[in-house]
Parts: sequence; C-alpha cells; structure tokens
Amino acid sequence: MRGGDGAPVEAHLRNLDVRLHGPARSKAELLTEARHALWDAVEAYQADGLSGPDAERRAVHEFGSPAELVPAYQAELAADALRGLAVRGLAVAAVLTVAGDLTWRGSSWSQDGPRPPAGYLLLSASVNWIWAGVGLLAVVGLLVLAGAARRGRPGLPPVARLAGLGLTGLLAVGALAGCALYAWSLDLWDAALTWPPMLIGLVAAGAAWFSLGRAARAWLRAAR
Repeated sequence: MRGGDGAPVEAHLRNLDVRLHGPARSKAELLTEARHALWDAVEAYQADGLSGPDAERRAVHEFGSPAELVPAYQAELAADALRGLAVRGLAVAAVLTVAGDLTWRGSSWSQDGPRPPAGYLLLSASVNWIWAGVGLLAVVGLLVLAGAARRGRPGLPPVARLAGLGLTGLLAVGALAGCALYAWSLDLWDAALTWPPMLIGLVAAGAAWFSLGRAARAWLRAAR
C-alpha cells in the first residue's frame, strides 16, 4: 500500500518539484517517471520483507538526494525548454519571412508613391536579417540537441546553451525592431490602420510574440 502525502517517497518528490524549473509538461513527465521508479523499488523491498516506511526510506536513499538528482534533471528540462523555443522561433521566422512582405502590399510606396526614408528601409531590412538569424540559431540548437540525444548524452550541451542564449537575445531585439517598424509604418502610411493585411498581421504577430515570450521565459528559467 502506498503512503500518503507525508510518506518519504511523496515528500522526496515534492522536494524535487520545488527545485526543478522548466516546461510544465516535461517536468510532470519527469516527476511521473521518478514516482514510478521509486514505488517500484518500494514494492520490491516490501517483497523482500521490509515494512512500508522502511521500504520507502531505503528506496528514497538509493534513488538519490535532490542535490544529486537536480543537476541532471534540470539539464534535461533546459534541453526540452530550448527545443520548444527553437521550434516556435523557427516556425514564426519562416512564416514572417515568407508572408511578412504581404502586410505592406497596398502601401503608398508600393503603388508608385514616394519612397520611405532610408532609415525605414534599413530598419525593414534589419528585421528580415534578424529573423534569418533566429531561424539559423533555432536550427543549430535543434541539431545540437538531436546529436547529443543520438550519442546518449541527454541534457544541455554548451553549444546548445550558447545557441539558446543567442536566440533569446535576437528575439528580444526582433521584438523591439518589429514594434519600431510597425509604428513607423503607421506614421508614413495614413491608411495602414484600415488595411486588412496590416490588421491581420498585427493580430498574428501579437499571438506569435505571446507564444515566443512564454517559451523564452520557460527556457531562461530552466537554463539559469
């Protein structure tokens, strides 16, 4: 019979839960695996004749202390968090690179109107380069993580950590540059707020940045 919340096994799992940070689903799966392993050990020790509490204490002792377990568990969670951020970043970068220019179709300068200032054109080009960098770092992170997994080395390799930090930094720069470009466009183009692609782009970009922000926050908490 399994113990209640005050049992050594459940207390051990709660201690791990408090110390670990990362994507909720990955963390729940990791703790579920640990719970199953611990209770399997408890049942084995009980079959050998130990009492319930003694079997739990022995299983917990042999499973390892939080100080011993947390570094490896946290590295695994950080890898999962980076994987999630990289996938989202790659998807958003691909969509914006392919469809981003559609937002500006119908602008005054796309219909033989006066060209926007050089600074605006530079900022627009910079946003495209930022998204290209996001896509590149996302691919690097995913490839490094996949390679480490194939070699049987779970966790977060140093190169993947650097790719993740660079990806997070570029996303922050991209958010600022994108907001500046959008605001400047509204100033240059009076009809921007009534142009459907601009309105759709605003909603889609807002949803994308919300998703990326959550993924970046999870990654930074897991990697610290």
